[in-house]
Amino acid sequence: MINILVTGANGQLGSEINALKQIYSDYNFHFTDSKELDITNHEGVDQFIKTNKISVIINCAAHTAVDKAETEIELSTKLNHLAVENFGNIAKVNNIKLIHISTDYVFDGTNYIPYSENQKTNPQSVYGNTKLAGEQALQKINPKNSIIIRTSWVYSSFGNNFVKTMLRLANERKELGVIVDQIGTPTYARDLAKVILEIIPKIKNKNVEVYHFSNKGVSSWYDFAKAIFDIKEIKIKLNAIETSQYPTAAKRPFYSVLNKNKIENTFQIEIPNWRDSLKECLQKL
Repeated sequence: MINILVTGANGQLGSEINALKQIYSDYNFHFTDSKELDITNHEGVDQFIKTNKISVIINCAAHTAVDKAETEIELSTKLNHLAVENFGNIAKVNNIKLIHISTDYVFDGTNYIPYSENQKTNPQSVYGNTKLAGEQALQKINPKNSIIIRTSWVYSSFGNNFVKTMLRLANERKELGVIVDQIGTPTYARDLAKVILEIIPKIKNKNVEVYHFSNKGVSSWYDFAKAIFDIKEIKIKLNAIETSQYPTAAKRPFYSVLNKNKIENTFQIEIPNWRDSLKECLQKL
């Protein structure tokens, strides 16, 4: 039996892992949120690891409120940087596997081809900077059998996300403007959860490895919204707007499509197209 700690259990990814747990009879899961485990407390986390004989940590916890992070710098640093550093030290001392989830926001979005794992990072927001700091701290500590998975545009039938926001707004309005000049790829959290649970036995690396994962294909937020309304057969007037027409506190990458070749080839996985995964998710909503 493999004992697994899942942090950020009430988030989208943590909730999807929880929903899949019955499929994995060889795994014994311990799901925690901030009320149950302070992930920045070294002694507390170390004791939890030892008491429950944890051999794998899946760190889904983060401060993901991108705009709030611009003013909540201390909280963002604590959860996105210092907690990751804490897990890195504990993973190294206890010789356990660590899977840490990061983001496309570590890039500046000026590319025109999908970002590979070794391309230069240049975050443009507090969220992106603190997530990159967490990555760098983990790489410096360098516990073996540890990986970083960068993902993008995450949605789920759980929690708050773009898909649920679009469905709610469609009930409130007859017309909606959605950004057309930010390009990326939606990621169904269930697809990412499945990949994480499948690759756990296959993780065998001396140095920290970085992987990219999102669904296949490319989309703008406008394309994403249109697909949601088309699949649900919702009649609404959808207007394409530019980023300049919808200012936000945090700067978003204009282009953040991720190259998934490394994770596909290393672990021999197949990644669904984002439209197919969206249909699957919308059946639950």
